Amino acid sequence: MTNTVVLLCTCPNDSVAEQLASGLLDQQLVACVNLLPGITSLYHWQGQLCREQETQLLIKTRSTQLPMVEQWLRQHHPYEVPEMLALPVQWGHQPYLEWIQQNC
Repeated sequence: MTNTVVLLCTCPNDSVAEQLASGLLDQQLVACVNLLPGITSLYHWQGQLCREQETQLLIKTRSTQLPMVEQWLRQHHPYEVPEMLALPVQWGHQPYLEWIQQNC
């Protein structure tokens, strides 16, 4: 087990996703963000079944950064309840894991 996590966060579109990714990187809260455009999300919100096109962020950071990442995303994300799910990294290529540690 490492202290590296992958944080999932959906965004309403590519533009918002890029703004959020850039902001997280500028603040050195994360080492890398992948943008996966064109996902379809189905979910219930306020009693309605919703179907939206979104962009998924795959955010790589240290688990110790999560409180600051959460705070930053809550301030800048347009959603009332943004997705923030941290998945622990059980194994990774050691040089890549070290790079993450050094860059956030």
